[in-house]
Amino acid sequence: MQFLSLDQWLDDEHRVRIVWQYVESLDLSELYQQIRAVEGHVGRNPVDPQILFALWLFATLEGISSGRKLEELTTRDIAYMWICGGVSVNYHLLSDFRVNHGDLLERLMVDSIGVLLHEKLVTLKTVAQDGMRVRANAGTSSFRRKSTLDASLKQATEHLEQLKKQQKDDPGGENRRQQAAQERAATERKQRLERAKKELQKLKEQRAKKKRDAEQTRASTTDPDARRMKMGDGGFRPALNVQFATDGKSRLIVGVEVICSGSDAGQMSLMHQQLQEDYDVTPDEYLVDGQFATISEVTELERRGTHVHAPLPRQQKQLDAGEDPYVRKRRDTDEMAAFRQRMKTTAAKQLYQQRPSIAEYPNADCRNRGLSQFRVRGRVKAKAQTLWHALAFNLHRMLNLGYLEAVMER
Repeated sequence: MQFLSLDQWLDDEHRVRIVWQYVESLDLSELYQQIRAVEGHVGRNPVDPQILFALWLFATLEGISSGRKLEELTTRDIAYMWICGGVSVNYHLLSDFRVNHGDLLERLMVDSIGVLLHEKLVTLKTVAQDGMRVRANAGTSSFRRKSTLDASLKQATEHLEQLKKQQKDDPGGENRRQQAAQERAATERKQRLERAKKELQKLKEQRAKKKRDAEQTRASTTDPDARRMKMGDGGFRPALNVQFATDGKSRLIVGVEVICSGSDAGQMSLMHQQLQEDYDVTPDEYLVDGQFATISEVTELERRGTHVHAPLPRQQKQLDAGEDPYVRKRRDTDEMAAFRQRMKTTAAKQLYQQRPSIAEYPNADCRNRGLSQFRVRGRVKAKAQTLWHALAFNLHRMLNLGYLEAVMER
């Protein structure tokens, strides 16, 4: 017998209450428009999107990334039970909700930063970008060459046709739910193999441009977007590259991207352009590590009006060889030459020393909350999971800085 309500069980200062207040302030009308069971139409009563959103946001804050674990918590943990308020949820619903609304999550992040930008609590004058490699939901042994992919695809196609034939021959069978599940799994496997072949072709073309042996190229049959990348411990494992752009003043995440390449080269101008489009602001200073600072990338940002601060290409090798890395090189553009001269100054070096505290702070925090391995497959779904971490990080950061009320009152 329970003599207290869930609200009485929950401490008045519990942070789940803040999470719920924040979710209530969000514009989730897009999610409500997708509900078909409304007044005047038949259908099963849906779970309120605010409940699902609050569950995942709070779970991410607490480092929970498993849909099954979250379902379990909604039946025995007071905070999660308080969010549900007696409404039951299952892990299928939770898992689908996590990955099906990536565009909305990104728009909510941009909107909140836009409010803080208007209030001059975020300036975007100084922005730092960094990448971190996150283990993909794929095994190392899942990488296959073209011949193996062709054979596997043929086998998967035949298996799917066989399942469809069985369903057609016995449409009212007792195991029709099981047959439907088997057919769905077979269809998804065939689609993954088809995507793996396309990704393999892209990889072969990239290796051919670099004059490498394209025949040794492999693609994952589990997650075609995954690539073998060198991880922090020196080993090579299937992974995706998460890119964060962070505001220098507030240390809030202002840009998120997930890419398939293990290298950060070529990503600086893309993120910079996205920031310009999202916030209509051009950063004055852009802090990155050495992999980002290619001649073409530095030239592009300098022409847009942003000063790049990064280690010079091959700086240490040139110093060891007795060369001056700050002198203009034969292939340098005017912008690259100016970048070299700027990085020679004490002011530029002191500004660059702030990069770790700006760029690596959200990386470390998100890893501590479970962003060390993706629970989902595919770049699109992986970005959605990453955006949950970005929203959770920003919520926690805004709460600490006292910015949350400004966002909730917008």
